[in-house]
Amino acid sequence: MVNHALMSMTGFAERRGAGAGADWVWEIRAVNGKGLDLRLRLPEGIEGLEQAARAAVTAQVARGNVTLTLKLARGAEAGAPRVNAAGLAAALDALATVSQVAAQRGIELRQTAASDILILRGVLETGAAEEDTGPLLAALLADLDAALTAFNAMRAAEGQALAGVIAGQIARVAELASAARAAAEARRPLMEQALRDNLARVLAGAAEADPARVAQELALLVVKADVTEELDRLAAHVAAAGRLLAEKGAVGRKFDFLMQEFMREANTLCSKSGNADLTRIGLDLKTVIDQMREQVQNVE
Repeated sequence: MVNHALMSMTGFAERRGAGAGADWVWEIRAVNGKGLDLRLRLPEGIEGLEQAARAAVTAQVARGNVTLTLKLARGAEAGAPRVNAAGLAAALDALATVSQVAAQRGIELRQTAASDILILRGVLETGAAEEDTGPLLAALLADLDAALTAFNAMRAAEGQALAGVIAGQIARVAELASAARAAAEARRPLMEQALRDNLARVLAGAAEADPARVAQELALLVVKADVTEELDRLAAHVAAAGRLLAEKGAVGRKFDFLMQEFMREANTLCSKSGNADLTRIGLDLKTVIDQMREQVQNVE
């Protein structure tokens, strides 16, 4: 009863790439979570990257605390200083005007060095040039898709292992439920005899007691001690858990709810057992169900 489609919420993937004048590393990490909590750690300056990355992840991940990181190194030319031609022309025109006016007034100026011109405002630019980031965005998103594929492959492998463990635990619950049914049947004649003995003692010790009323009260105790409904519901939960393992998509929330129902029936079984063997089986059931709940918390 192992389902290859079951996905774990935990996973990791790393993808390195290069192109469009840059080198990068995508990293995807995920751990358990009640819902989807996606955190993006992306560099600025690439139009549309955050929106596209978020859409790519949410299209493939339903639950978990997911962190997506992009480490990007641009080419040296992207941030290298460069001369602004228009700014340089304006600065040289201004220097020529200053030199001309100074000469007319008989003022001698020292020779201007290139370094003097470079420090003038508007001549040298150190910021990144206006560029089309479309090619880089396309390359990054292509590698993100590959990273998500690797990420999901890891989650699927863990999900397959989880499915095997959970399937074994479901089978164990079914075995214990069957043993509980047998123990309940075995205790029936003992309970009936105990009730007859109690009825006889009550009637012998209380001459005024109404035998019909006493019998009615004892019958009510029998009904309250009956665990047939609990065992029937356990069988239904076992069947539902098997169907969930065969179901595609995110089933973790459904499994979480089902574990609560499993535990509810096991608790009731223990409280109504009135028999050492049935109590022992009920406690074993609670142990297995609790172990199964821990595994289910890893399912997407």
